[in-house]
Amino acid sequence: MIRLPFLDPERPELFPPVERALREPDGLLAAGGDLAPERLLAAYRRGIFPWYSDGQPILWWSPDPRAVLFPAEFRCTRSLAKTLHNGGLECVMDRDFAAVIEACAAPRSTSAGTWITDEMRLAYSELHRQGHAHSVETYRGSKLVGGLYGVRIGAVFFGESMFSLERDASKVALAHLVESAPASGIALIDCQVASRHLQSLGSRNLARSRFEALLREQIAPA
Repeated sequence: MIRLPFLDPERPELFPPVERALREPDGLLAAGGDLAPERLLAAYRRGIFPWYSDGQPILWWSPDPRAVLFPAEFRCTRSLAKTLHNGGLECVMDRDFAAVIEACAAPRSTSAGTWITDEMRLAYSELHRQGHAHSVETYRGSKLVGGLYGVRIGAVFFGESMFSLERDASKVALAHLVESAPASGIALIDCQVASRHLQSLGSRNLARSRFEALLREQIAPA
């Protein structure tokens, strides 16, 4: 049986040291608490994020290694370049955050469930209202066909989820985020956990200690 520390409901800023996270399942650190903005922001500053399903307590994670994407290392494949230049798609930011998170929460062909619970949607919508969470949307005409959302703190964009209703539509959103990074001051995109999809676009794994050091460099003290 896995025994996890439960978070103090009265102290949203307190988390166990990430070095105490489990190796199996990788990165599981704590349970409980809530998804109040103060707690979420305190978690992200430490490289911790919530991930759980309906019926579970809130679970908090800090995997090792950590998947990240440095904007300068973004890999634009030949097919993506073709879509960007000739695909007839337009990208904007923060036009319809609610629609993006709803689409990200929709069942996928590979799974009928979702980890983006109603509680999660409400929490990140509040972060968006406060100016901390952002979306990148891909449109064909007036139709939303892809996008992503995440949390921005300092020079770090913590990616949460992406969706695509057309080929490469989510990749186009990521390419837009990367292209805007120098002007907007984004130095690092957190991808949380490695995947073939993200690795094909240039993400790589960092030791958790190195990721923590980057967070200290790129995020001003609260």
